[in-house]
Amino acid sequence: MSLISPFLGFRVFLFMVLLVWVTKGQNVNLFRQTEQLGRRKFFNVMDYGAVEGGVTDNSQAFLKAWKDACRWKGRAKVLIPRGIFKLFPVVFSGPCNGPIAFLIMGTLRASTDPSTFNSENWINFRYLEQLTVAGGGTLDGQGSLVWPLNNCNNGPCRALPISLSFYFVTNATVAHLRSYNSKMAHIKVYGCNKMDFTKLRLSAPGDSPNTDGIKIGNSYRIRISRSVISTGDDCIAILAGSREIHISKIFCGPGHGISIGSLGEYGNENDVEGVYVKDSGLKGTTNGVRIKTWAKSHPLKVSKIIYDNIVMTDVMNPIIIDQNYCPNPPCNQQVTSNVQISGVTYNNIRGTSSSKEAVILKCSRTSPCKNIVMNNIKLSLNGTGGFASSYCENAVGVSYGTQNPRPCM
Repeated sequence: MSLISPFLGFRVFLFMVLLVWVTKGQNVNLFRQTEQLGRRKFFNVMDYGAVEGGVTDNSQAFLKAWKDACRWKGRAKVLIPRGIFKLFPVVFSGPCNGPIAFLIMGTLRASTDPSTFNSENWINFRYLEQLTVAGGGTLDGQGSLVWPLNNCNNGPCRALPISLSFYFVTNATVAHLRSYNSKMAHIKVYGCNKMDFTKLRLSAPGDSPNTDGIKIGNSYRIRISRSVISTGDDCIAILAGSREIHISKIFCGPGHGISIGSLGEYGNENDVEGVYVKDSGLKGTTNGVRIKTWAKSHPLKVSKIIYDNIVMTDVMNPIIIDQNYCPNPPCNQQVTSNVQISGVTYNNIRGTSSSKEAVILKCSRTSPCKNIVMNNIKLSLNGTGGFASSYCENAVGVSYGTQNPRPCM
């Protein structure tokens, strides 16, 4: 035993030395990786050949800067400095090796040449995590020069590019940007999770066609706040598959209001659940808070909707559910919607209506609206013509507090 014990002790000592050496090496590598992940690096598009002035297409320079930034194993920041930069349709794709920011300090100007409209999007971000798009800059869609191509009143028409779109993006922030005169929608969000939009200004004339402010579909936990949206279509459109959508401190007008839908046109649509709109104002819009479904529709559910503390100023249809939506008549009004709307609360909705019917709940005959709650509704008719009224079809619910106009449920 006296000969064996020292030998075993030496082996244990040697093992401990090797363990400390290996662990130390791993710790050093881990420290280096962590240090690099924390490092910030700017990728200025000017260093990649971008030309300011608004004449030369800069899409290749922007893509080269993005490619290097996406490879960086730290906090990458693509920088667009002050100035005007012409940009053809471009896709910024991931995944990237770390958090990435796209900082627009200047103005990005879209092309007006239809031959360059090779995509439904102008600036598209996709397959990304931890993305920031900010900088205080401007997106100039130059839509006024091509809107005549977007007149769909006479039948099918060519889809024009959406200014800024996000596909399958997670944990992102879009802030401090201005977009004006988009060719179609200003912003589109599809298949995204946990995105915040704040301090945006989106503007287009009230008669500009299909220029929605923000369109959301098949996305989860999207928050929109502290923004001004003036446009020719819905200020915010919440489409099929949207869940946990939070909207607060929004000013909308002109435009078509804050809408859920239209829904039920296609057979593969998913339910809409959990939409919260609060502390916002609408002025001079054709609708206030609206839910719209096609009369001839596929089965779908809309539930857990709350509108709270909304001020209407000269709004045509302040509160409206339209389950016979028909944007291009004539439509078959004998069919009935298969979209079930339930659990909708209107709380503290006040202001003025430019139409006599300030509250319209036109629900499905076969799937009536249920669990509708009206609490403290104060809507008066703007101008002469008597008092505001309400109209209901197939709507079941309760009313509390002040009710002006008189409830029809």
